[in-house]
This record gives sequence, structure tokens and C-alpha cells, in this order.
Amino acid sequence: MTPQLIGHTYSGPVSSPDEFRTSKADWRDRLLRGREDLDEPTRKADDQALMTSLLGWLAQRELGVVAAYVPVGPEPGADLPAVLHEAGLRVLLPIVAGKGPLDWAEYTGPGSLEPATFGLLEPAGDRLGAEAISQAEVVLVPALGIDHQGVRLGRGAGYYDRSLTLRGPEAELLGIVRDAEFVPSLPGEDHDVRMTSVVTPARGVVRLPV
Repeated sequence: MTPQLIGHTYSGPVSSPDEFRTSKADWRDRLLRGREDLDEPTRKADDQALMTSLLGWLAQRELGVVAAYVPVGPEPGADLPAVLHEAGLRVLLPIVAGKGPLDWAEYTGPGSLEPATFGLLEPAGDRLGAEAISQAEVVLVPALGIDHQGVRLGRGAGYYDRSLTLRGPEAELLGIVRDAEFVPSLPGEDHDVRMTSVVTPARGVVRLPV
């Protein structure tokens, strides 16, 4: 099966054997360098395109609760929580809690965020527990890269790997990446939780063959 662009057939490059042999560490280095090399106008244009596509996709669904995150540095999706909140959604944001699954709290505006470990921003409100992710009808997931089979490459800490298994059974898992980070194949494992869709600046939301 091939990924489906909403309303269109996606026709991307074909996987190569070399890409299968590339390790996760090599991929992380490559993708992080690519993000750091982007100039500010390109980042802003990407973010605007991502938010336009994401809001259009969300508007087609009658949603109440979305799990998201606060992008930092060159991560795509600047102002993501604020955009979702202004669209009338209840937004849950993650809190790093030890080595277990992520905890969650509600985002109520920019003033509800506070500095946290790893240079992150986290919600300062009441903690709702790791199981709160099950309330979200859509989980927006940060990634360094996502492949055409839904394999997600994160930063390697494993927080989302431990958390996504607690999602609701019907929840959409939507990864947010730049166009060059949506690639034919990434190294994955059988236990990986695969994304059901991905959104990129140029392609918009793409349904994945999960």
C-alpha cells in the first residue's frame, strides 16, 4: 500500500536498501542537522502552512480534546498549543514524569506554561495522570522523521513509546514533520506504535497505511 494524500494518491520516492541499513543514530544526526540549517523565513513559512493544513483537517471532525506538545527550537509547528486552543479545542500537553509514561495537564493559554527539564515548556496546571491521553480524539506527536509506513523516529528517550499505548482505541496519531523529514523508510521495530497520518508543509495531511 502507498500513503494517501487526502483526496489524492501520494506518489513519493521509492525506498532504497541503503536507507534500511542506516541506523537510528545516523538518521537522528541527519535530520537534526537539516533542522538547524533552515533559515528563519523558511521555518515561519513551514509553520504557517502546517497550521493551515492542520486546522483545515481538524475542522472536518467534531472534536473536543486534542493531545499536543510545545515545539521548541527548530521543531515544526510553532505556537501549536495556542492555535489549537484558539480553535476552541481542549488541549492536553505532556509533562515528563520520571522514566514512565508522560503525565498530562490542560493548556489554558501562554500564561499556563512554565520552564521544565530538557529545555521544554510544560503546563503548570493540575496533573491529570498518564491515562489522560485516552481522552484525546487526536494525538499530535512530535517527531524527527516519519516514514511512509508510519514508523516514527523520536529523540530516543522513549517517552512517547511508553505513552501512546495508553491512547484511546479510535484515536488518530498525527505526526508533524517538515517535508524532507517524511521519508520512504526508517529503521523501526515490531513494538513501535505507528502513526496513522502525517502532516507536512507542502503535502498537508497524508493518511498512512497502518
